[in-house]
Amino acid sequence: MMQATLPHAAKSALTFEVIAQCSTSKARASNMFLPHGLVETPMFMPVATQASLKGLTPEQLEDLGCKICLNNTYHLGLKPGKDVLDTVGGAHLLQSWKRNILTDSGGFQMVSLLKLATITEEGVRFLSPHDGSPMLLTPEHSIELQNSIGSDIIMQLDDVVHTLTTGPRVEEAMYRSIRWLDRCIAANKNPDRQNLFAIIQGGLDLDLRKQCCIEMAKRDTPGIAIGGLSGGEAKEQFCQVVSHCTDLLPRNKPIYCMGVGYAEDMVVAVALGVDLFDCVYPTRTARFGNAITAKGVLNLRNNCFATDFSAVEENCACPICTPKENGGMGISRSFIHHIAAKETSAAHMLTLHNVHYQLNLMRQAQAAIIKDEFPLFVKSFFATLYGKNKSKYPSWAIDSLRSVNIDLLLD
Repeated sequence: MMQATLPHAAKSALTFEVIAQCSTSKARASNMFLPHGLVETPMFMPVATQASLKGLTPEQLEDLGCKICLNNTYHLGLKPGKDVLDTVGGAHLLQSWKRNILTDSGGFQMVSLLKLATITEEGVRFLSPHDGSPMLLTPEHSIELQNSIGSDIIMQLDDVVHTLTTGPRVEEAMYRSIRWLDRCIAANKNPDRQNLFAIIQGGLDLDLRKQCCIEMAKRDTPGIAIGGLSGGEAKEQFCQVVSHCTDLLPRNKPIYCMGVGYAEDMVVAVALGVDLFDCVYPTRTARFGNAITAKGVLNLRNNCFATDFSAVEENCACPICTPKENGGMGISRSFIHHIAAKETSAAHMLTLHNVHYQLNLMRQAQAAIIKDEFPLFVKSFFATLYGKNKSKYPSWAIDSLRSVNIDLLLD
């Protein structure tokens, strides 16, 4: 049973202003003002797990136009640790990053990375990966760590279950996440400069998702995230849950879909009403020699690229694709192929390209929404990705977009 008197997180350092709404779908363009500047949504947030985006300097990330990145509370809590963060004055100063930071709560890593983790009402008990000693992450400790990190957006500790989990455990985790949000709200020492987001749980059960949306909305946090997805569920189920939640959540707050980073997933989710995304995909796939392009992912380790001297992606404005005469590196597919398995610089260059692609894709989506041409943008995106053969379009995307009045099969 929920408490009669609810903690209230209305005081915040976030202003959210919807500047354009798609006349066809639920897509919207917004300005989100945070302590370290403006974030224009829809927005993809690159993941700088340990206060560093693998392969990039903070200056390079800023030059790509990134306004907000994600740090990981679990990793920063282990190293450099709370004492160092308090001494230096938080993660912005530690990593020389003057723009916004979002931190996750650490709960997902507890469950996904650690073999021995036990969740109770108190928190998550686990064994230290360093010395095997027993440790406990509570909602209060998660917020304490995030307060030390100093991130602009902080996430509640939620009870995370695998997406495909069914039965009483899903309901237990959903209600516990609500109770833990109340504890997180009470523990946040900096509501005037750190914005606490609630996380919607409930697995693939739409009734549980509805109950969670209603209860979390009552807490009036500055923003709300949809959690517990991108864990192996069918894309149809993913879209159904996302659309169900965006229908129920307050439309005057940013909605963040956690762990989503494939280009077509983001484009569809924007149509379903999502504002923010994050994922390690563009940086991780770069380390395997993969370039994300508008026509799909290119594995540049393949021999077919050995004598391909064209840019990684034609007409791309990222630093590695831009010709030298225009101030870029002018790197060819052939060169990446040659060094992909030998030199870390290949991962560095592909990370620049991939992060630029993700950021620019969301910039294009925002521009299309402002012009009220978002359906045309979506159709152009899928036509470029799959070519003229519409039979290749995934059925989940066709059906999900059709639910918001965008028909990919109509010219």
